[in-house]
Amino acid sequence: MAHGRDPRDVAVVAFAQSDHLRRTDDLSEVEMLMPVLHRVLADTGLTTGEIGFTCSGSSDYLAGRPFSFTMTLDGVGAWPPISESHVEMDGAWALYEAWVKIRTGEADTALVYAYGKSSPGSLRDVLTRQLDPYYVAPLWPDSVALAALQAQALVDAGETDEDALAAIGARNRAAAAHHPHAQLRGTVPPGDYQVRPLRTGDCAPVGDGAAAVVLAAGDTARRLCARPAWITGIDHRIEAHALGVRDLTDSPSTRLAAERAGAFDRPVDTAELHAPFSSQEVVLRKALGLADDVTVNPSGGALAAHPMMAAGLIRIGEAAARIHRGASDRALAHATSGPCLQQNLVAVLEGDARE
Repeated sequence: MAHGRDPRDVAVVAFAQSDHLRRTDDLSEVEMLMPVLHRVLADTGLTTGEIGFTCSGSSDYLAGRPFSFTMTLDGVGAWPPISESHVEMDGAWALYEAWVKIRTGEADTALVYAYGKSSPGSLRDVLTRQLDPYYVAPLWPDSVALAALQAQALVDAGETDEDALAAIGARNRAAAAHHPHAQLRGTVPPGDYQVRPLRTGDCAPVGDGAAAVVLAAGDTARRLCARPAWITGIDHRIEAHALGVRDLTDSPSTRLAAERAGAFDRPVDTAELHAPFSSQEVVLRKALGLADDVTVNPSGGALAAHPMMAAGLIRIGEAAARIHRGASDRALAHATSGPCLQQNLVAVLEGDARE
């Protein structure tokens, strides 16, 4: 299987992430990111000068200043001139751009990184800027209130209840009990209502963090990694912007992205789902048709650590890491952005057949 792959097949060959903390007042974005970049490059033995393409994901709204990504790019090293790009999205979409760059022969290796500092401001208010600027944003419905609308729709449809949602939060954080970078681990009480029916335990923690991966093609990937995590399919889709025309109990864009990525061709053994709210895991499980024997969020998922702009890339990295160490053979990774699972990306990763 290893030698039958197309030379333009792309694999994740290294993944690293920071500790995810409530606050990093003593660290700038550059200081938070640089140890992660050093670690991921050290794992491959590459230097920044040997990387064919660099792509980052971050948000100027979180930083509170335009073109904030240039600060971290200076830390990466943009001179001598490098081939570089940036997306104002979660790093999973930066990975998609890098994947396209390698598939089209523009590069053999790529460094993808993402970071976010949500602690300096009110994330719930900042995220209202994603909404329709004419009809919804002026009402200032925050991200938790919108997620609660989705959760209540699921409860009303009989697809979940508050006890089931609490169990999802508890399971994810229990899975993160031994994760070295998790923000919340082990037993976390459901807590008070944030917006009914969502309690504190149903909501992802707000915090700061960064992540990075290295992608490589064909034989280069095999040289850099003992067991590359091949991206056999990747696709992203978007729902209608107007919440009122959507069925919030379903995610057809996730289902379509998964179909186009080949997720339904054969069973997966692992799924890393980017579900910042427990209710969204209910929606994603249904859209992806995940069987009961699939290990979902063995890392703890976004309910254990949710650095904005990096959490989706981390889902891909966590799935790849399980393939690297032989804990998974075929994994699905999901990333989302926007209110109520508005934008969704699905990647399928596979390891070479075991000898």
